[in-house]
Amino acid sequence: MREKCLCFTGHRLIPEKDLPALSRALNAALADAYREGIRVFVSGGAMGFDLLAARAVLQMRASFPGARLVVAQPCPSQADRWASGDRQRYRDILSRADQVIRVSPAYYEGCMQKRNRFMVERACRCLCYLRACRGGTWYTVSYAYDQGLSIRNLALEIGGSAGS
Repeated sequence: MREKCLCFTGHRLIPEKDLPALSRALNAALADAYREGIRVFVSGGAMGFDLLAARAVLQMRASFPGARLVVAQPCPSQADRWASGDRQRYRDILSRADQVIRVSPAYYEGCMQKRNRFMVERACRCLCYLRACRGGTWYTVSYAYDQGLSIRNLALEIGGSAGS
């Protein structure tokens, strides 16, 4: 049900100084979305904003038990090269998600973009952390815009920029 689904996209690197404000804005945005009828929250499972958002959804389930976390995993080897602590946090999120959808059976050039399109095509909203108009986050937000999704950029809300 696309009208009840929100997808996340954001940069992998988040300045440490932005984390407290970003976390507050993210929690507020999730609560707003839930109150407005969103029940399914889809994360791509990437380092940075995707995992921050996934953890926030898992935490919000205590207050909003109807919230569901879906992880759209681009391929089984997504976290293979991450540091061991990051891999463990990723595995914990996968184990607590309501659903994990493997978009591709193996890594190939372009599987991350396929995952991004998969998420956008199943959502009516995109909650993002976009500070720079380039890279995978920019591609995904642009695709979401082209697909008619409502877009909320938390970088703008916390004083970041979405310039080049």
